[in-house]
Amino acid sequence: MFYHLLKYVLLGPVLRLVFRPRIEGLDHVPESGAAIIAGNHLSFSDHFLMPAILKRRITFLAKAEYFTGPGLKGRLTAFFFRSAGQIPVDRSGKEAGQAAVREGLKVLGRGELLGIYPEGTRSHDGRLYKGKVGVAVMALKAGVPVVPCAMIGTFEAQPPGRKIPKLRPITIRFGEPLEFSRYAGMEDEKAVLRAVTDEIMYAVLALSGQEYVDRYAAEVKAEAEAAKTRRFARRH
Repeated sequence: MFYHLLKYVLLGPVLRLVFRPRIEGLDHVPESGAAIIAGNHLSFSDHFLMPAILKRRITFLAKAEYFTGPGLKGRLTAFFFRSAGQIPVDRSGKEAGQAAVREGLKVLGRGELLGIYPEGTRSHDGRLYKGKVGVAVMALKAGVPVVPCAMIGTFEAQPPGRKIPKLRPITIRFGEPLEFSRYAGMEDEKAVLRAVTDEIMYAVLALSGQEYVDRYAAEVKAEAEAAKTRRFARRH
């Protein structure tokens, strides 16, 4: 109920008015049945813009930090995400990743849309990074199509650290569904999972036009933060 209240009354109309999103390829999203929407992740706004323009309900795997913040703000944030149907994902290790896969498969098992950011975290510089293979595991185990999606302009509207988005139009572009039935029963083979994930990421890349980096975003982000810390230490 709260999901639909946000989508149609509280948040959706405001987002459509402020960002004036241009939607391309919406007909590629299945009207019924389970499917994965796999997109790039450039901004905090991405969590709300895609649900606002889709005709169907979509459930995202969201980072656990949104659900565990301290104080009143943390409790309100957790309430908001849970009420909107989002699922917390612990990104701290292999077992956590397996838990995320299990939760995602439950959503797909109900015949619903599942939203995933294969990069695993927001891009800190606007580039597209190597995808993690969880998306491939879910696609193969559930036997569902993967619809690539590109958010264009959200990084400029709300880059990391900016709380209030700039008022500017954005584009949300969906590509043709990718199906991987040729790999049925091969969801435990690492080479297959890597190939499927890369195919998904290259489809997103073709839609977004971003620069691609064949490394995990979290690693590059950590290196950038470490370098920043070293520069600060040298100055002080």
